[in-house]
Amino acid sequence: MCSRYSLTLPPEAVRSYFGSANRPNFPASYNIAPTQAVAIVRLDGQGERELAFVRWGLLPSWVKDPKVFSTLINARSEEAVRKPAFRDAMRWRRCLVPADGFYEWTGPKGKKRPFFLHRPDGALFAFAGLWEEWRGPDGSVIQSAVILTAPANAVVRPLHDRMPAVLPPELFADWLDTSRVPAQVAAGFLGPAPDDLLVATEVSPKINSSKTDEPGVREPVQGELF
Repeated sequence: MCSRYSLTLPPEAVRSYFGSANRPNFPASYNIAPTQAVAIVRLDGQGERELAFVRWGLLPSWVKDPKVFSTLINARSEEAVRKPAFRDAMRWRRCLVPADGFYEWTGPKGKKRPFFLHRPDGALFAFAGLWEEWRGPDGSVIQSAVILTAPANAVVRPLHDRMPAVLPPELFADWLDTSRVPAQVAAGFLGPAPDDLLVATEVSPKINSSKTDEPGVREPVQGELF
């Protein structure tokens, strides 16, 4: 499960890491939440990588009324090839979702403790994602994305049994190239991050509010994971 994540490194660092041809600017976001505009990396019409901004919450093209359709923020990687909501995007519209961390909670209801999952050096990494384009009868267009998930690795497992599927840089090109790499092959790339990639840091309960987007939500607090 991934319901909050962050992307706080400068735009130039994101563009360099993902090799995007365009150069959009965007602010740091410490608490990205569903339905917000999020950065994705995809191939443009010329086959070049571009940074685009879409709604987090996939809206399949066949949906009649977006107002009554459930927000799809995550998709199980094991099912994406065959599920109607995701199978076309898995075949034709794969993307990368830049991040420098994500959040998970543990504990009883009302006393859940938030943890920030991140690389020890604070560097970027990429979730595997899918994007879609919905067109309304009035000509309106909504582009949206979903984050694919995989079974949790050893670091995340004490917090949740699922985590975002993390793609290493050497698989970026194949994941994005839907004309050359079929969906069934691409599905084999999906999995949890290596156990030594991420660490878990307990952080401030400020993260609990999706309206709070400031560095303070990452403030470490004293506590033991187990």
